[in-house]
Amino acid sequence: MTPARVRETASPAAPVRRARWGAGWRGPAAPAVFVVLWSSAFIAGIPGVRAAPPLLLMFGRFAIAGVLLGAYALVRRVPWPRGRDLAHVAVAGLLIQAVQFGAFYSALGAGLPAAVVSLVQGLNPVVILLVGRVLGERVGAGQWAGFALGLAGVVLAVADRISLSVSGVALCLLGLAGLSAGTLYQQRYAPRMDALSGTAMQLLVSAPAAGLACLALGPVRVSDWTAFGLSVGWMALVNSIAAFILLNRMLQRSPASRVSTVFFLTPAVTAVLAWSLAGQPLPPLAVAGLVLGGCGVLLANLSTRRRVN
Repeated sequence: MTPARVRETASPAAPVRRARWGAGWRGPAAPAVFVVLWSSAFIAGIPGVRAAPPLLLMFGRFAIAGVLLGAYALVRRVPWPRGRDLAHVAVAGLLIQAVQFGAFYSALGAGLPAAVVSLVQGLNPVVILLVGRVLGERVGAGQWAGFALGLAGVVLAVADRISLSVSGVALCLLGLAGLSAGTLYQQRYAPRMDALSGTAMQLLVSAPAAGLACLALGPVRVSDWTAFGLSVGWMALVNSIAAFILLNRMLQRSPASRVSTVFFLTPAVTAVLAWSLAGQPLPPLAVAGLVLGGCGVLLANLSTRRRVN
C-alpha cells in the first residue's frame, strides 16, 4: 500500500476532508459530550463487575442496546449495511465492541483500578498515530506536540494510582488493540456506515460473541441484580447508544487520528466523575492531567485543521 493510498484512505471522501470539527449542531460540543459519556462507563462498570461476570455484563449491554438501536433504525428507515459492507461493519464492531470492552471490563473484574484501565485506553491516539506514521501518513510538528502533551496528561491523571497486575495489564493491552484496530478498520473499510443501523449491527454481532465467551470461561452468577441492572442499563443507553452514535458521526467527518485525540481526556474526566459522583478524592495530579490533556487535544486538532484547510 503506497503512502498516497494511505493518506487517501484516512479520509476517504472529499466531504470528510473538508468537514470542520465544528460543522453542524454536533460540532463544538461533540468532543466534550463524547468524553463525558464515554468516561461514565468506567464509573457504571465498577458495581457491575462486582455483581456479575464482566462478559455477562457486556452481553446484556450489547444485546439491549443493539435491539433498541436496531428498532429505532427500522422506524427511521435508514439503510442497513449489506454484502461486503455488512462484513466490514461486523468486523469493526467485533473489534471495537466485543474485543475492546470484553477485555477492559475483564481487567476491571480482575481488580485493576478504573483509572489504570482508562490510562491504557487513553493510549489509543498514540497507537493510531504511530500506525499512520509507519504506513506513510504525514504528521505535522504541531500534531506531534499535541500528542506529546496529551500523553503527558494521561500519565499525570493516574500517576499516583497505578498498580500492576500481569493478567490485568494483558487484558488492557488486548482492549487497546481492539479499539485501535477497529477504529482504523472502520475508517478504511466502512467510512460511510450509517451511525444508527451500523452501530446497531455492531452491537448485535458482539452480543453473542460476549455471551459465548462468558459461558466458555466459567459459571454465570449474579450476586446483586439491582447493581447489575443499573449498570447494564446505563452502559446500554448512555455508552453503547449515545456515545457510539456520536463517535461514529465524528469518524464520518474527521480522520481517525484526529477523532482519537479526545481519548486523551478520558482518564482525567473519569477521575472527576469519580470525585463528583462517588465521593472519591480528586488528586492534584488528576487536575493537572485534565488541563494538560485538554491543551494537547486542542493543539493536535488545531494543527490538523490548518493542514486540512
